[in-house]
Amino acid sequence: MTSSSPTKQRRLVWTLTLILATIGLLAAARRAFVLLSPPVGPPRFAAAAAMDAGFARHRLLTFTHILPASLFMVLMPLQFVQRIRAKHLAWHRWNGRLLIALGSVVGFSALVMSYTMAIGGANETAATTLYAILFLLFLSLGFWNIRQRRIAQHREWMLRAYGVALGIATTRPIVAAFFAAGRLAPREFFGIAFWLGFTVTLLAAEAWIQFSRGRS
Repeated sequence: MTSSSPTKQRRLVWTLTLILATIGLLAAARRAFVLLSPPVGPPRFAAAAAMDAGFARHRLLTFTHILPASLFMVLMPLQFVQRIRAKHLAWHRWNGRLLIALGSVVGFSALVMSYTMAIGGANETAATTLYAILFLLFLSLGFWNIRQRRIAQHREWMLRAYGVALGIATTRPIVAAFFAAGRLAPREFFGIAFWLGFTVTLLAAEAWIQFSRGRS
């Protein structure tokens, strides 16, 4: 492996991370726009309209989830920028505390949504419940390790937590692919999409942890 390979791989990881974070932010913005300005007239896509109606019935819960989740998506990558940590350590610590608070709201609201707003039925509920619990667990372990001054372990648990968080963005192109195929109804493929999306990003985060262990 050449000396430039780790740099190229790091850039690739950052590029993919920012793409997924952008997808997550756009999805949250679209959801907020639809909730605040419901479309007038007959819907162009009946399936999407049915999903929008489900979120509209739980508007407060939806905003409780997507607003802190959006801020979490934006702030979390900054925690992994070495220059910021080195030059602005106090900010890094306060931002970390804010992220723990935001993540707690996101995780617990996701658990509630799993049992009140699941489009894909029991399969989706199982996926979102498992990964919401893992997300909260990873955050807790990340916080506990930094309190113990175990910086390397803290970084790894927070990477896992962010990997789970990015899973919601990964589900979007998967859901779009199912819609394009037109073979299954949303209630049939949403659970599959959530299992795939969260699992892929968590495995990717774990692969990056193993690759970068000792390098950071």
